[in-house]
Amino acid sequence: MPDEALTQRPMAPNPAEAEAQLKAQAAAEADADSKEFAPMPKPPEGYDPREEIMDRVVAAIKTCYDPEIPVDIWELGLIYRVDMDGQRNVEIDMTLTSPMCPVAGELPEQVRQAVLGVEDVNEVKIELVWEPPWHQGMMSEEARLQLDMF
Repeated sequence: MPDEALTQRPMAPNPAEAEAQLKAQAAAEADADSKEFAPMPKPPEGYDPREEIMDRVVAAIKTCYDPEIPVDIWELGLIYRVDMDGQRNVEIDMTLTSPMCPVAGELPEQVRQAVLGVEDVNEVKIELVWEPPWHQGMMSEEARLQLDMF
């Protein structure tokens, strides 16, 4: 390899070329920025984001189990009502398999924490109710299958 190849340096661009390159680079970055912050397309008419959030709320509830029964509390039929208002606050009425249930103090809080973990949910209020009394007929078909109760 010749000695001059080791010491060769690129020639500096002339000032006009350098300015043109900088302008082109700035324009490309501005174009990329405008695409990055482009408005989202409008959702379809009649779309309510609360429906998707409610699906995620139910999925969160399904992560909660009565420790004595290997079926989630949704399938057991322990959740009587789930409502969400316009501010994405959730209210849940739930019961237990028995008023003497040993997790009476823990399970409602477990449900509240699970639902609070759902993105876009603001507040969660759990009401423990006893009417109507829970019975095995409130279980889903899936729960009955899991517990061999047919």
